Amino acid sequence: MSQFAFTSLRLGFLVLLWIFVALVVRALRRDMNSTMTPSSPPLLRGRGKKTHAGPPPAPRRRGATRLVITEGPLAGSTVPLSPTSIIIGRSPASTLVLDDTYASSRHARVFPKDGSWWLEDLGSTNGTLLDGRPVHGAVELPTGVPVRIGQTTLELRP
Repeated sequence: MSQFAFTSLRLGFLVLLWIFVALVVRALRRDMNSTMTPSSPPLLRGRGKKTHAGPPPAPRRRGATRLVITEGPLAGSTVPLSPTSIIIGRSPASTLVLDDTYASSRHARVFPKDGSWWLEDLGSTNGTLLDGRPVHGAVELPTGVPVRIGQTTLELRP
């Protein structure tokens, strides 16, 4: 093989390698930007803060207008319900950020469906409890029934 052909193959390989790296970086950026949409409500962070975040409450769905944290580091905090899902977990991209080692980064979600609110465990390590029973898949979330995620208890309220 000639010196020119060998050098051409090396340069071609380097170009393909850089194209691959650029595609990986682009995919990572797209993935990071998709988790932080401008329509998602602000995050609740910290220990013991009594904060109120997000857009105005959505129209009533079977009486529930907010998600209230009743026990845990964020006890007393409220998240107003909106037409979008509420992701609960340790990840900064979550709607409700829990500073809890027993919570997964994307632990559970609360979402509207067919005029009522539903709770879904997102494959968490330690599980989600609804009224003391493990949640598998999506289940309807009644008003006033406690949901336990790690050290945090929350419930739907009117």
